[in-house]
Amino acid sequence: MRHINGEDWRGADIRHADLSGAQFREVGLNGVRMRGVELAGADIDGYIHGLRINGVEVQPLVEAELNKRYPERALLRDRTVSGLRAAAEAFDRMWEATYERVASMAPGTVDVSVDEEWSFAQTLRHLVLCTDGWLRWGAQGRREDVFWPAGVPHSALAAEAPGIGIDPDAAPSYDEVLGVRRGRMREVRDFLATVTPEQAGSPAAPPPWMDQSEPFVVAQCVWVVLTEEWHHHSYATRDLDLIAAGSGSST
Repeated sequence: MRHINGEDWRGADIRHADLSGAQFREVGLNGVRMRGVELAGADIDGYIHGLRINGVEVQPLVEAELNKRYPERALLRDRTVSGLRAAAEAFDRMWEATYERVASMAPGTVDVSVDEEWSFAQTLRHLVLCTDGWLRWGAQGRREDVFWPAGVPHSALAAEAPGIGIDPDAAPSYDEVLGVRRGRMREVRDFLATVTPEQAGSPAAPPPWMDQSEPFVVAQCVWVVLTEEWHHHSYATRDLDLIAAGSGSST
């Protein structure tokens, strides 16, 4: 397979090309226009907004189907304090059930990667980083002892991670990861148990990797945490299903 990495193809005019079997990972496709294409058996996973296929906008259809399949997901639509509390409690139960599932699987499952995605343990470490950035730094306004050194950053943040105290060589045990992860989920619940609607609507600074000029409020920061919880649980369970079916490669 030919590997293309870091090239800027914005505005490219691609004609009579065969992209069958190509893999796109962390690729910007905003504003792409496709005419006369063949798209069969494709699998697309990511932020999709304003996509029209044969004149029909797809996102509302996908949103409705996902909320039908996963009722917990619909809780993200309510960004009030009570709505965020309900989502946090539901997602906590959802993850605890998944922890139990993983514990019943073959030893080493937590370190198995599927299709170069994060392993289960790495996913939990990433969610700790998300909580540190959006709850501790953002909603709570902490500036000291914020980030767990073993958090896993997304690729765009990897180069800057040491600047916020992340150790790229950290290799915690799964038991440590799970303990820290549960502790962060407890912090989210405890914060939501005491925050008032007035406090939830007050200004908050986004994590250091975000555009600091973009306005955020406290409730919005917590909502980002919960959105990350939902999406990464979806990815993790997808990969666990594949591992159970015999797919995946050890990291």
